[in-house]
Amino acid sequence: MEEKELLPHLFRTEYRKLVAVLCYLFGIEHVEVAEDIASDTFLTAAETWAIKGIPENPAAWLYTVAKNRTKNHLKRNSLFEQKVASEIRYSSDKEEEIEIDMSPQNITDSQLAMIFAVCNPLIPADSQVALALNLLCGFGVQEIADAFLLNKEVVYKRIQRAKEKLKEGKISIAQPSAMEIGERLETVLTTIYLLYSEGYYSISQNTTLRKELCAEAMRLNFLLVENELTDRPEASALLSLMCFHSSRFEARTNQNGEMVLYEDQDESLWNRELIERGAYYLSRASTGEKLSRYHLEAGIAYWHTHKEDSQEKWAHILDLYNHLLAIEYSPIAALNRIYAFAKLNGKEAAIAEAEHLNLTNNHFYYSLLGNLYTGINEAQAIAHYQTAIKLAHSESDKAILFRNIARLQDNAG
Repeated sequence: MEEKELLPHLFRTEYRKLVAVLCYLFGIEHVEVAEDIASDTFLTAAETWAIKGIPENPAAWLYTVAKNRTKNHLKRNSLFEQKVASEIRYSSDKEEEIEIDMSPQNITDSQLAMIFAVCNPLIPADSQVALALNLLCGFGVQEIADAFLLNKEVVYKRIQRAKEKLKEGKISIAQPSAMEIGERLETVLTTIYLLYSEGYYSISQNTTLRKELCAEAMRLNFLLVENELTDRPEASALLSLMCFHSSRFEARTNQNGEMVLYEDQDESLWNRELIERGAYYLSRASTGEKLSRYHLEAGIAYWHTHKEDSQEKWAHILDLYNHLLAIEYSPIAALNRIYAFAKLNGKEAAIAEAEHLNLTNNHFYYSLLGNLYTGINEAQAIAHYQTAIKLAHSESDKAILFRNIARLQDNAG
């Protein structure tokens, strides 16, 4: 990998580790100091490597520089000496040496502790996601703004407010206790789920960014299932769900970046390895007595990795949706259930079911009705698609609706 590609890659993978370890060391009240040291480390790398070339082990080089920067900061800053010195181990060598633990285990422990600190109920959900992207994933403010299609200033304020909330609440960055895991795991999983959804269902046209959002959510989830304390069935279920969804990522868009509907996807583009991993984590999630929304959504996603249009498949999917809506209702889940209902009971029965939902401010509702009326009343189908276009926000959603209308008009012609 060339230098111009290597440094941005290392920034994405190593910056978050440096920040996590330093926050673990300093405490959340000094998060800006941790970020400054990490940023300064990469600035030094850019300057030094341009002159001396890339070191043999770039990541180890970064860790060494970060350690030295941290030691220098601690030695010259009396506030830190008072606050942190008692918590840092010293060697008995002639020259006093501050130890900054950059071992793989401490990096993992630090990131896990950061996840539970960031996903605190004190912080609103949208700010949790923004802060998670920033601190846990190394995304810049502009990148987050691009992902959410928000103004950069809005994202910056969300992150700053979230940091202030953590400082005001004196939230510690420490390995979560069994009680804290029980109390907070649901919030952690919700944040990871929202982070993944922002990538998978994003209205941003930046495909690379969307994939990175999904990959980061899966990485954070993997930290949970690899830790004995946080390896709960619902964590495995969520990772299973993300594996199944990600397996169809390449088939969801065409060469023009336009969305491809499920029934039109090229099955050969599905990632079989991710499907197998999804099945593995779904099997791991089958222990315990709690049935979470992630179990049910993973089950639905599993059946969608089977392209055949069988009654058995749609019966399973409909049953899973019925259970999902019983434990946690959402309009999107209710709409998706109607597709499965139509496959089993026909379009006319599904129209009656759909119209009971009466989600007249939702473009997916009218898109669903357009689909259901196709083959029954083409004029009505077109009218529903046109209403959906007026309500849709993303250009990719509108493009699908325009294609559906064009197809109906061609058939009529």
